[in-house]
Amino acid sequence: MKKISIIVLFFSLNNTFSQNLLDILESETPNQKEYVTATFKGTRILNGHSIENRKKGTLEFLISHRFGSIDLGIDELFGLDQSNIRFAFEYAMTDDIMLGLGRSSFNKTYDGFIKYKLIKQSKGKNSFPLGISFFGSTIYKTLKDYDPENKPSFNQKLSYTTQALIASKINRILSLQITPTYIHNNSVRINNDPHDIFALGFGSRIKLSNRVTLNSEYFYTVNPLKSLDTRNSIAIGVDIETGGHVFQLILSNSITMIEKDFITETTNNFFDGGIHFGFNISRAFQTGGKRN
Repeated sequence: MKKISIIVLFFSLNNTFSQNLLDILESETPNQKEYVTATFKGTRILNGHSIENRKKGTLEFLISHRFGSIDLGIDELFGLDQSNIRFAFEYAMTDDIMLGLGRSSFNKTYDGFIKYKLIKQSKGKNSFPLGISFFGSTIYKTLKDYDPENKPSFNQKLSYTTQALIASKINRILSLQITPTYIHNNSVRINNDPHDIFALGFGSRIKLSNRVTLNSEYFYTVNPLKSLDTRNSIAIGVDIETGGHVFQLILSNSITMIEKDFITETTNNFFDGGIHFGFNISRAFQTGGKRN
């Protein structure tokens, strides 16, 4: 009986010591946080920005092209005789801050933007299920579509876009993004047009293979323009990653590639043949030496 009591006491002390040791080791082990990467393949879902930034020191040259709508028929080669193009240079100052400058043939527009990664999605201890970025752009329209006696001022040609990019990589197959959007136009076509427009964007990515994804995008405009019979912007497409660039093939009812334009001025009906075929192609160059 005495031996049994000694054995019980020994195991009790041993378990207590082991548990205390595990508690000490756990308390001394730092919380390990692993950040989620590659929520989307590129910096664009399709027309709009994704939450992704390039790595610090990366200079990206981006060409975006949209043809006319396919319902124009054979005389216009189903839209291929018409085109709208945007080219841009985008530079990652840090892993979290990216700047861009572009020019579009639509309305002969220049645009500049900043995208800042506020919060990164993480997993493990103290994980956070979302990534959040801020996007802001300024647009300057140079198209001379006005009477000479009513030439607008420099300030009247400006418009601004502000977005929150809120995304989550649900798993290795599926990523989702929601994009609350505010657009301000310094001037409008008619008095009934709103200067301030609100919209909500939705985007998704489905991984088909290591190099190919299926993407979709939709923007709902809360208070659209009155001077145009506008439609909500819709796009579907695929991302193809090939070496140093991402190639996107796109079908969209929007012919423009700047947020202010495709969110507020899309007029084609996607489900009635008003679809523009297009593509985005980018090439990234690393500047400032190799990263460690």
